[in-house]
Amino acid sequence: MISTIPAVGPAGRQTVQRLPLVTLIGLATIGFVLVAMETMPAGLLPVIAAGLNTSEGAVGLLVSAYALGTVIVTIPAISLTRRMRRKPLLLSALAGLILANSVTAMSTDVGLALLSRFVAGSFSGVLWGMLAAYGLKISPPRRGGLALAIVSTGAPIGFALGTPLGSWLGTTFDWRWAFAGLTMVALVAGTLLALVAPNAPGQTGRTRLPVLRVLRLPGIAVILAVIFAWMLAHNTIYTYISPYLRTTGSSLTVDVQLLFFGIASIGGIVLTGALLDRFPRALLHGSLMLFVTAAVILLVFHTSTPAIIGATIVWGATFGGASAQLQSFLTRAGGDESDVANSFLPVAFNVAIFVAGILGAGLLTVLDGLVLPIVMIVFGAAALLLTFYGRRTAFATE
Repeated sequence: MISTIPAVGPAGRQTVQRLPLVTLIGLATIGFVLVAMETMPAGLLPVIAAGLNTSEGAVGLLVSAYALGTVIVTIPAISLTRRMRRKPLLLSALAGLILANSVTAMSTDVGLALLSRFVAGSFSGVLWGMLAAYGLKISPPRRGGLALAIVSTGAPIGFALGTPLGSWLGTTFDWRWAFAGLTMVALVAGTLLALVAPNAPGQTGRTRLPVLRVLRLPGIAVILAVIFAWMLAHNTIYTYISPYLRTTGSSLTVDVQLLFFGIASIGGIVLTGALLDRFPRALLHGSLMLFVTAAVILLVFHTSTPAIIGATIVWGATFGGASAQLQSFLTRAGGDESDVANSFLPVAFNVAIFVAGILGAGLLTVLDGLVLPIVMIVFGAAALLLTFYGRRTAFATE
């Protein structure tokens, strides 16, 4: 465990020799909280609606308000805090997230709940923009891929376990307990990081670039386009997996399929951690190729439950490592501006979530659930083509 940063290199990376495993696990836990916190209301619509004496449609806006806060606040917040040392900023943002989530848990009015969710989403965006770069700054440069993989583990675990556990808590006891449970997890992670996490410097005024110039750095825009296309391909079918399963007539239930997906995602993170430092571009190309293959199987063999399960496992394994892979290239392309570059990731991700919800809802009003794997194929293939297009800038290996 590393408690201090002995030296800092020219790109803000220290010359430590050991991996700060406990700190990286703490950062991954924050990722778990962020994913579970964002998606949990979708699994608790009826009980939250009853508790707040409002409609399910109004409760559904809790997800939108969170995403909107992330989209609006992330980039300017990261830009304005670049001079700050990383540990105090991380702990401050986490404290804000905990406070906002606690307000949601205690809300008796849907308006207050929506406002607190917007604030929570704002702090979430700041945290997402920091996690990858912070993990890299406190890790040995030669172990950067493994560090990113560890930090990124929180997201698939959040999808696999966080949201189902939150839904179970909310339906078995009270929806407020689900939010309170996430607050407790965040408090434990924050306490751990306060005790053991090394600090990392911010940027000096001489080296900071304006946000728009960071966006124009070679490769940044292409990587963001890949993130948007891949997340849109994933989220459209992930959000509306129930209509897809109803169309197939499969005996597979949503919770079981998502459990297969989540477990496979964790496996994908492990595989990414083993390969990312040595074969980053080949791993990215292979992941997207298998992602599209899984989509084809979901479409062509939709009458076969074993085929759906197999495709779901491939889908989860390829998508599980997506965050670590894309953050790795985004951090490399951002260079000294890696914090700002990484702040674009949650914005692209949440815009994709927003568009996926609208696109899926619109398509399902006129077509059945089989249109969803088609969307997965089209946008997955677009993301794959973009990785080849940007192989000399965005996805260069040196």
